[in-house]
Amino acid sequence: MIDVEDLIALVTAYNPRSDTGKIREAYAFGNEMHEGQMRHSGESYFTHPVAVAALLTEMRLDDATIVTALLHDTVEDTRASYTDIAERFGTDVAELVDGVTKLTNLQLGSTETKQAENFRKLFIAMSRDLRVILVKLADRLHNMRTIKYQSPDKQAKKSRETMEIFAPLAGRMGMQWMREELEDLAFRVLNPEGRASIIRRFITLQRETGDVIHKITADVRAELDRLGIEAEVFGRAKKPYSIWRKMQEKGQGFSRLSDIYGFRIITENELDCYLVLGAMHQRWKAVPGRFKDYISQPKSNGYRSIHTTVSGRDGKQVEIQIRTRQMHEVAEAGVAAHWSYRDGVRAENPFAVDPARWISSLSERFNDSDNAEFLEHMKLEMYSDQVFCFTPKGDVVKLPKGATPLDYAYNIHTRIGESCVGAKIDGVRVPLWTRLKNGQSVEIITAEGQRPQATWLDIVVTGRAKSAIRRSLREEDRERYIRLGQELARVAFDHIGKRSSQKALRTAARRLGVEDTDELLARLGSAELSAREVVNTLYPELAAREGEEVDAARAVLGLDADQTSTRGACCQPVPGERIIGITQRGQGVIVHAIDCPTLVEYEDQPERWVDLHWHSGRHAAAYAVTLELTISNDAGVLGRICTLIGEQKANIADLQFVDRKPDFFRLRIDVELRDMEHLHMVMTALEADNDVAEVARVRNAVHRP
Repeated sequence: MIDVEDLIALVTAYNPRSDTGKIREAYAFGNEMHEGQMRHSGESYFTHPVAVAALLTEMRLDDATIVTALLHDTVEDTRASYTDIAERFGTDVAELVDGVTKLTNLQLGSTETKQAENFRKLFIAMSRDLRVILVKLADRLHNMRTIKYQSPDKQAKKSRETMEIFAPLAGRMGMQWMREELEDLAFRVLNPEGRASIIRRFITLQRETGDVIHKITADVRAELDRLGIEAEVFGRAKKPYSIWRKMQEKGQGFSRLSDIYGFRIITENELDCYLVLGAMHQRWKAVPGRFKDYISQPKSNGYRSIHTTVSGRDGKQVEIQIRTRQMHEVAEAGVAAHWSYRDGVRAENPFAVDPARWISSLSERFNDSDNAEFLEHMKLEMYSDQVFCFTPKGDVVKLPKGATPLDYAYNIHTRIGESCVGAKIDGVRVPLWTRLKNGQSVEIITAEGQRPQATWLDIVVTGRAKSAIRRSLREEDRERYIRLGQELARVAFDHIGKRSSQKALRTAARRLGVEDTDELLARLGSAELSAREVVNTLYPELAAREGEEVDAARAVLGLDADQTSTRGACCQPVPGERIIGITQRGQGVIVHAIDCPTLVEYEDQPERWVDLHWHSGRHAAAYAVTLELTISNDAGVLGRICTLIGEQKANIADLQFVDRKPDFFRLRIDVELRDMEHLHMVMTALEADNDVAEVARVRNAVHRP
């Protein structure tokens, strides 16, 4: 374990004015609080906070962040409290420790709504003080470096979380070195055979070709010396995971992958960057489509550099990054460069981005998003590379890789996107699904009366465009969704013996952060919110009981002890619908939906009527319902429809074609479902498919009991 004097030496090396007394006090306090606690490796637990603090000194961070690292687990794992930290180390440190503690408690690898909710909390923590995320990233990096001492299940869970959340987040913040190391450490756990194979091939390649990095570095330095340009040159082989990802993306084997080496040239000034670029392109052939100028068009996190790929020695493709020393400091530290110290004062780096401005640039796109859309936005933000396009006036528009003219239109203004009818790229009319490339000039053609189409959702890739299109489509279908939502809410509340009153719905809307009851019902009707979530918000204990799966033998309540029941084939009632029973000699009680036309026949036989209702709880998917679909007669459509039903956790019991036309098929599918909510989910998923022209529930009044 690094002792306190060694840690202080690391801090004072870049910040001679550091409050060393405060760091000593934090070291002693943390050591005392964690006394007796051990890591899985058998080491004292306090070795971990000290290692995290040491990692943060590499980024030359301020005293408050270093102290936070030493104390970041005290509130979570020891008897220390927020008040204790605030009294001894100040509210700034206490707030940072509290923020890290809350992030530690987030289950970021959970699924769907919970993951989205936790992502939002992560983002809120970032917006309050980005140093919280810096401590958390250093914490995760040290844990990944020592993950071999964890159980296999925990290793896999932490590695997936690292690969999906923390590595992309580090990259999005500009800390590319940390992203690469986190990815490779996770790759070591998740695919050890794949990683080992990459390393073996590297060793074989080095044996065959010698030290390529040393040779190419010498070639570059010789060229710079010839032109009298002062610069440093660094070469390295890319990380195993980076190579593996390229192999997967390009569908190529290792032997065909050429750009597995990367080189950085650090110059004295910006002018030299372009002189070096010219020298490299003059000495070697540039690879088309592999040039990016992030100096003239910086990334939002402050990253500046020129990227080019050339065909170097022996025809090997090598990637070269060219930047000044100040640009390099930001490239290494990312947004963290804002807090970087040198000689006891904040480093005045003109390229460091103000974290508040950076967070604001992200948050303005998320304000109107619900949980699912927010999750989509965050993942797009963290994983996307960028393309730079130009407006007809020459202004630059930044978009993620794979963006289309529709994304461009919505990026300009929602009104432009909604009224878009076409686009021109470099003066040529193109389809709206065309993928944009760097340097293209884009012009949007609009028309009054145009409205967003459901098919646009398959064209756009940006969260902003998807959110705006969904909102517009939701408004068009709002009345229909509100009516559906009312029925779903009634059924869900009936399940637990409650009434879906306006007051109950208003309360649920407020607790779920929805603006009013109409919006709540619209989200229910559009399947963006489940009825179970609404009920659980108001009656969690009842909802928990309702979540237990009901035995199919006692699904219907209201029968006498000696009576059995059968679902009516005429109306195929499912849990959630109001039901009534009709006694039938030799068949027990036939269960009908309350609105079944067959019941008219028994109006004058009240003695045969039995008052029934469904057992509250989660039913098995065992209630067959017939759906009639009209679908496109195209290859693969029927298979996709069947897969879509399966994705909704529903089983297809029977399928038959009713009508076959050259362009459309009409078919009936018997689907086994849990309840009315499950039926609605399946029908909504089918209606949303572009190749489904119509879907309806079929009730056959001819088949009577």
